[in-house]
Amino acid sequence: MTDEDTQHPQGVRAFFGPRAAHWDARFPGDGPAYAAGVAALGLRPGERALDAGCGTGRALPALRAAVGARGLVLGADLTPEMLNAAVRAGRDASAFLLLADASRLPVGDAALDAVFAAGLISHVPDPADSLAEWARVVRPGGRLALFHPVGRAALAARKGRALTPDDLRAEPNLRPLLAGAGWELVRYADEDDRYLALAVRRG
Repeated sequence: MTDEDTQHPQGVRAFFGPRAAHWDARFPGDGPAYAAGVAALGLRPGERALDAGCGTGRALPALRAAVGARGLVLGADLTPEMLNAAVRAGRDASAFLLLADASRLPVGDAALDAVFAAGLISHVPDPADSLAEWARVVRPGGRLALFHPVGRAALAARKGRALTPDDLRAEPNLRPLLAGAGWELVRYADEDDRYLALAVRRG
């Protein structure tokens, strides 16, 4: 299955559904990286955060710890099996789980303080549209973290591919894409052990 196949709802479910039960076992050392990615959002107690495309919910405990008992954490994913895996791991204790398309969220305008999206931007059919949707649900001054526990080069090597200039996650491509959707890129890191693009909602 190609990346293009996993950019549409049926392809996403077909790819991730059968892999959900063993997903965490494939990447057992990613926990600290997810915690660091969440920390970059600078969440405060009482704030409201969404993990878009939450998968098995690896970021949800860190998000809950950041916003505390008074805060709100949502986890949205398109694949029922992934959400079931999150429940089996007990991560539903940290968040309200939503079976939802992260590009069409059942969330009100400016309802959130932050969105965390791990490995998701490559699996949406229209990245500009998804970034605009995440801007819609975040208040002005809110934050967005596009994250992956390994950098672009390491991920490409894992898949046996070479980096290409048109990779939308490259800073020269991502910055204008974010700007067009209402975000300002304020931090960018693409290293072997993490990818992080942190943006602030303009307005």
